[in-house]
Amino acid sequence: MRRTPHTFRWTSACLTVTAACLLSSCAWGGGGGESSPPPQAPRGVTVQAGSATSVHVMWNQTADGADISGYDVYRGTTRVKRVPADQHMVDVTGLKPSSTYSFTVRARDAGGRVSADSKKLTVTTPAAVAADRKAPSRPRTLRGEAEGGRAATLSWAASSDDRGVASYEIYQGPTKIHSVGGSTTATLLTGLRPGTAYTFTVKARDAADNFSPASPAVRVTTTGGKNSGRGTAPAAFRATTREEDGAYYVDLSWRPPRTGGAVSEYQIALDGESATSLVFGGTAPRDKAEHSFYVGKQAGVSHRVKLRAKLPDGTWGAYSPERTVTTH
Repeated sequence: MRRTPHTFRWTSACLTVTAACLLSSCAWGGGGGESSPPPQAPRGVTVQAGSATSVHVMWNQTADGADISGYDVYRGTTRVKRVPADQHMVDVTGLKPSSTYSFTVRARDAGGRVSADSKKLTVTTPAAVAADRKAPSRPRTLRGEAEGGRAATLSWAASSDDRGVASYEIYQGPTKIHSVGGSTTATLLTGLRPGTAYTFTVKARDAADNFSPASPAVRVTTTGGKNSGRGTAPAAFRATTREEDGAYYVDLSWRPPRTGGAVSEYQIALDGESATSLVFGGTAPRDKAEHSFYVGKQAGVSHRVKLRAKLPDGTWGAYSPERTVTTH
């Protein structure tokens, strides 16, 4: 179960495109008799300072078909946490205030094989505040809405604190299931079960590890179907064509779904077929994303295009509305 989400201009230098079989067939060479490869490195890793001495690390479920047995979380070159396969977040505690740390995650399969490191992310803990014993105010007006059978959105009014809110902690019953930054007041929770009632609360936390009282509880019941719901689809999706040096391109723009963090991976469907996956490197866009791809040299050709995001639990969200464009 999980997780949670600036306008930028993104160019092709900011992302890696995989499975790029646009308008062509791909021939895959066969290997002979070799053992199965190690798991893929976890994607979608995010780190968020929870307080002056703690950091919350989250990542997407590895979904490459490998039999994952667990994940290892590293601070620099030191392993600090080992968790089972169904856990995709940890709190790393005992850190120093005003200090910068780097984190990576590795996946382990049942055969003992270990993936390469995930993308390395750095985070700086806030400064310690001497003699800060005042907790933030209670988050108010918590609202929840089911997004299909596997997800729900939560939103709440910001808490106040004399030194500033460092993070918000989301709970299902007594169990903490997610954390977002102190400037974030909405999140998308994924990995839920269809037709199930859930009760959520939120607490505010400051840099001195003072916690607010829990917000009023909100009860959310997912729908009976397995669809991800509209809240998991990219919004404000636009598609246009352009000609450049005798070739035609489709330019896409969209607003990432509000997961409480950055969404780094998308899948584009062209004319009803999965065309390509794209992965944003560096810092993935939060408010607006853009991407362009080649579609041929013939004018007057119409194409249908849509895209969807990979959610924090490693599953695909709902598709955006489909757009039709014509090269000219």
